[in-house]
Amino acid sequence: MAAAGALRPRLEALGRRLPARGAAGRDDSFLAKGCATLEKLKNLCNEGREHPSTLLQLYTQGVLDITYFEENQLVDEDFPEESSLQKVRELTCVLSEPEDIVRECSINEEPIDIIGTELLECLYWRRGALLYMYCHTARERSEWLQENLAIFERCLNDGVHYLMKMLSFRCPLQLNEDVTVQDKDTARLLSEGVFSDTHLLAMMYSGEMCYWGLQHCGERKQKKLETADSIFNSDLGCRSQSVLVDFRETGKKMLMKYVAVCEGPLKCKGWNTTTAKQMLCYLVQSQN
Repeated sequence: MAAAGALRPRLEALGRRLPARGAAGRDDSFLAKGCATLEKLKNLCNEGREHPSTLLQLYTQGVLDITYFEENQLVDEDFPEESSLQKVRELTCVLSEPEDIVRECSINEEPIDIIGTELLECLYWRRGALLYMYCHTARERSEWLQENLAIFERCLNDGVHYLMKMLSFRCPLQLNEDVTVQDKDTARLLSEGVFSDTHLLAMMYSGEMCYWGLQHCGERKQKKLETADSIFNSDLGCRSQSVLVDFRETGKKMLMKYVAVCEGPLKCKGWNTTTAKQMLCYLVQSQN
């Protein structure tokens, strides 16, 4: 089977990312689940009887669990300046692997049909949220930021792209006379494309990254991003996103939707809009 053949070297590579026994320092349930999934997958690939979707869904879950452990280490260590960029690059590449395999094996179905909506959303959310956390830390390091502004902008651009993609997989509920929903607030959330807290966070994170992009980098320069591409992906087998995000318009759209939802159906549910409104004001005023 093509999928099994494509998975075998990737399972070996993923296994090499695991810490030595006991080196994790604590009983990490995600790491344990990832290890168990890898072992199960190796056996299934050797048997060669499972459908590609079963193999790829298991592989995706293993990737999510193992990289989550690595991400937690980065966060606990506050993204070390000397090594975290390389680690973030590696993790975003690993989280791209499930879709890469679908394309590599020429499976005549879309990744969403093979991997599934929820898992595919997780892959994009995790990449976007990782870049958000990295940029949140990096922007506080003024000397690094001054010397690496193009890379910072590339990270913001890719992070926003991943989150926007994550928000695009499910179609918002179309409200009309043919749709009957008992809870109007729930209907409003679904019509805005908010299916979980994670979807709402993705709106806030993407809006905030757009704000940082405009604040620190100004209007986009194509040449600058091409330069950052060559630096950011110089020694890895994956590419940055080629889509150029319009920080101002995307930021306005996401923050306006976030504020509308939090002050509408989620009013008094603990979601704060103060920072979002301040950033939205900046995006609008800087245009004038």
